[in-house]
Amino acid sequence: MKKYLCLTLFFLTLILGGCGSADKMKDGFYTAEMSDFSHGWKEYLCIMVKDDTIVYAEFNAKNASGYIKAWDNAYMENMNASQGTYPNEYTRSYVSKLIEAQTSGTIDTVTGASSSGTNFRKLTEAVISQARKGEPNTIIVE
Repeated sequence: MKKYLCLTLFFLTLILGGCGSADKMKDGFYTAEMSDFSHGWKEYLCIMVKDDTIVYAEFNAKNASGYIKAWDNAYMENMNASQGTYPNEYTRSYVSKLIEAQTSGTIDTVTGASSSGTNFRKLTEAVISQARKGEPNTIIVE
């Protein structure tokens, strides 16, 4: 009887252990970007995964020529005056919270950057799903 119990426990451990590994993120870089430009910018998120942990992330937006939103000083000044935040500030905030939480589910939207916050959550879900599959191609998010 003990022999069968030990064998059953052994196989259950193998089966359950195998199920958990499917949810692990695979090492590598994963990128997702929004499908459309909004107000001239297309947001994207790139993460680096090491040992099932997001160790690096970049969230930003680029225009049609590839210029990065956080580098646009005039945009920063105008947005900061009207919204109380600006791209270089809120993108870093979202990224640091992602690296800390390892999910977008608990990340609060930054006041003045709520549209970007919504996109950040969508992009985060997409890159984490991509990392679990180990698919390195950039994916487009609606």
